Amino acid sequence: MSETPLAGAVPAAASPAVPRRAWFALIVLMLGMFMALLDTTIVNVALPTIRTSLDASEATLSWIISGYALAFGLALIPAGRVGDRIGHKWVFFTGLALFTVASLACGLATNDLQLVVARVVQGFAGGIFVPAVTATIQLLFPLKSRGKAFAIMGAVIGVSTAIGPILGGLIIEAFGDENGWRLVFWVNLPIGVIALIAAAVLLPAHERQLVRTGTDPVGLLLLTAGLVALLVPLIEGQDEGWPLWTFVTLAAGALFIVLFALWEVRIARADKSPLVPPHLFSHPAFSGGVILALVYFASFTGIFFIISLLWQAGLGHTALESGIVSVPFAIGSILGAAFSDRLSRTLGRTILVIGTGLVSIGLVWLWVILFVTPASDLTHWLLLPPLFIAGIGNGLFIAPNAQFIVATVDRSEAGAASGVISVMQRVGSAIGIAVVGSVLFGTLSITGPSDVADAFASSATSALAVSAGLSVVAFVLVFALPKRVDAHGAG
Repeated sequence: MSETPLAGAVPAAASPAVPRRAWFALIVLMLGMFMALLDTTIVNVALPTIRTSLDASEATLSWIISGYALAFGLALIPAGRVGDRIGHKWVFFTGLALFTVASLACGLATNDLQLVVARVVQGFAGGIFVPAVTATIQLLFPLKSRGKAFAIMGAVIGVSTAIGPILGGLIIEAFGDENGWRLVFWVNLPIGVIALIAAAVLLPAHERQLVRTGTDPVGLLLLTAGLVALLVPLIEGQDEGWPLWTFVTLAAGALFIVLFALWEVRIARADKSPLVPPHLFSHPAFSGGVILALVYFASFTGIFFIISLLWQAGLGHTALESGIVSVPFAIGSILGAAFSDRLSRTLGRTILVIGTGLVSIGLVWLWVILFVTPASDLTHWLLLPPLFIAGIGNGLFIAPNAQFIVATVDRSEAGAASGVISVMQRVGSAIGIAVVGSVLFGTLSITGPSDVADAFASSATSALAVSAGLSVVAFVLVFALPKRVDAHGAG
């Protein structure tokens, strides 16, 4: 998820023997990865209870998800570079410690502002330690064993995202609305403490890289300002009635993004280390792939935000029942991911075409169901087939997509390209939640208690139309990628 993994790769000539200590270290790394990915899904089912418990605004619910994703993404590249300079062990330890403390703060929040701030810090902390996970795997395992280590990581990612909604629903069901949503965050505390102790003992303190890379603080500041300026009006606009300041802020965000691009060009010409190397975008296929990453993650990450609010706030189901709705998608994702590597080697880019195609079919089908089915007749059985199909497509796409995008640039640029893709995925998630949240709440009109279900179903249909439309755009963008991973020798 940063430049680090490819930059610090172990030569193929390294001994294939893997010390037992390396596998114990991998367990520690996977505990951290489990926490970071669990928190991307477990919180969805807690949103309606947070809304009632803290009397939180509609915008707050979007910030809880978008703020986490945006902060996570913005931390990825600089954290990877700091790890190159000072060693990845203590970057992992520091990020994990901050993540654990932020999880405690989330559960202690007494108002929506405190929760959003703690959640943003939590996302930032996740972005600090996740690059160290992939970098340390590269350093610990020789080439022949590295595939197995990354396969384990893929399984952990799949399991953590899959059980998040169910675990969150079980916790809220067992401990009630008021305490349950707090324990959803506090589930990280015992895992974090164990992982921190184990990290201090088991993770090796690798020597820092000889190549000194800059962190480009000005570039990071301009990019952060631009993305935040774009996100704030998208989230707050509908709540505030779209006053003049929202349009001014959007324009300011666009200006900051342009200034960021100009600054990166200037840094590159000065032979320094830009946050995002401009020369990457001299490859048209890479530019298309970056847009694909942003659009794809914007398309599917919002669907469970929509479904959780519809199922609980609109239809009156429990958090556990809301979590069960997401199970078909999770199972489909795990199944798709299990076969994605083998199929990508056989089918090449076609596996991404199939993956995005299935996601598009699933989301459009889901939208049709909401459009034609009365709110009183909606059941999780109706949503099972389209969510399962979309989940299979998601699994087929997620694992190999970065390899195909990186294959559009030269091998020497692969590390930088990988970092850019990871950031765009998180930014896409943040923007997707902001947009569908704005549509969901902006179209929500409740005239009375008897109208709640129909009002939420209508708004959810409108919001899901956005996600389905973005998934179709992602399907079209796939054709910008090379037909084979090794097309440019950068696989």
